[in-house]
Amino acid sequence: MNEHSMKQNQKRPLIILAGPTAVGKTDLSIALAKRIHGQIISADSMQVYKGMDIGTAKITREEMQGVPHYLIDVLEPTEDFNVVTFQKMAKDAMEKIYDAGDIPILVGGTGFYIQALLYDIDFEENDVDTSIREKYQKIAKEQGADYLHEQLKLVDPRAAEEIHAHNVKRVIRALEFYKQTGRRISEHNEEQREKASPYEYAYYVLNDDRQKLYERIDKRVDLMMESGLVDEVKNLKEHGCTREMVSMQGLGYKEIFAYLEGEYSYEEAVYVMKRDTRHFAKRQLTWFKREPDVIWLDRGQFEDTDSILDAMITRIDTIINH
Repeated sequence: MNEHSMKQNQKRPLIILAGPTAVGKTDLSIALAKRIHGQIISADSMQVYKGMDIGTAKITREEMQGVPHYLIDVLEPTEDFNVVTFQKMAKDAMEKIYDAGDIPILVGGTGFYIQALLYDIDFEENDVDTSIREKYQKIAKEQGADYLHEQLKLVDPRAAEEIHAHNVKRVIRALEFYKQTGRRISEHNEEQREKASPYEYAYYVLNDDRQKLYERIDKRVDLMMESGLVDEVKNLKEHGCTREMVSMQGLGYKEIFAYLEGEYSYEEAVYVMKRDTRHFAKRQLTWFKREPDVIWLDRGQFEDTDSILDAMITRIDTIINH
């Protein structure tokens, strides 16, 4: 077999840097990209939106330090963004990165998106018959998200456990899948998960002592408020964003929206943001703990970013030179 055809058959490299919100992925990802000729793809369900900078702790042009980034600032907040859209956009970005002779680094905290790309999961999107979806949307409107979630518990308890009741879109998708195929979406996704990844990958999860992480989350929320999150949400509202939009379901945005509409006092909005972000970080960690082949990087065990990088590079070198 000649060298060209060997290269054709080889799996291409993919580096993943995941972890809970506020753990410090951004700085580490830039340092890593510079060390390994990497380009970054954001695996974040909110940083994809334009005009949503403060509440998403979006990386700034200066912080990028010249490292190309994809899936940041590409959609209007009025547009929908879901795992299928993410998968398609991320694959397109990866082709560009490979063509440039660089290595894609997937960075973010949305574990479901990472999994979708890593295993090339087929979600069997079926938009032919929308009547089932419309029926469930009507039920959600009339009887509420919790009632709908209870319906999912009856047919697919595992999916109900994995999907938050307020994520109405995914609850409907799971019910719709069951109605259309007679199969549980949790079983379908499990089968998809067991597929071998088409990539030669290293999947890192950055973590820290829980107390330190929670302190960082609280500080981050305070900084967001000082930086003008209320004005950012006011501006989005003035430009036609409503609470029902996917973009406005994001942490920080839904609480400030509720404050602007008189549901919360300022103090309550900040309290709920901090509390819900801590809960979110906990759920993120639960997700990553279930993923196979994850390499955990505990910040407390390293002196600084450089020593974390050194530990990562040792493993990555074997992938790149595979």
